[in-house]
Amino acid sequence: MAYDRYVAICNPLRYSVIMNKRVCALLSVISWVVGFLDVLPHSLSLSYSSFCGHKLINHLFCDFHTILKLSCSDISAIKLLMNTLDVSLALLSLVLILTSYIHIFYSILKMQSTKGRYKAFSTCSSHLIILTVYFAAVLFVYVKPMSKSISSVDKLLDAFYSTVIPMLNPIIYSLRNKDIKAALKKGLQGKLGD
Repeated sequence: MAYDRYVAICNPLRYSVIMNKRVCALLSVISWVVGFLDVLPHSLSLSYSSFCGHKLINHLFCDFHTILKLSCSDISAIKLLMNTLDVSLALLSLVLILTSYIHIFYSILKMQSTKGRYKAFSTCSSHLIILTVYFAAVLFVYVKPMSKSISSVDKLLDAFYSTVIPMLNPIIYSLRNKDIKAALKKGLQGKLGD
């Protein structure tokens, strides 16, 4: 998505040529392959773990972390591998996105039109807000010391990460729409004026 924004702002006249069906398909395939390669070591390491005792998962959904907590094997190496891979992938994604946005902001600052600059900044700012919320949630959910038991805070963070953040996407993106801004302003003024 950051590359899409980069092409749209830095090369607007060539956007349809650069972002053709082949490039979109390639970006999708790369995303799927990287996601699969990220999960593969976790799945393989879990398949060699032994599980004893109860098999009840006290959580909202079956996640790698929750299954790992049921293992009675020594999982310190798995935790190290998991954290290393997850942090590396998150940092790589963050660096690629930030590099793209540095180029975007540089191009925006070179624009002559104030209206065009405002429109480009508003488009990018909504995406950056979503990214900030998403990466903050990822850090809180996945890059924290694992405890042996699942706490209510873990459940709350996972619920926030899996439900609230996806619900925020359309809200944040729609705030760029003038009609929605006006309706929201009118609704809030009516509620606050009562």
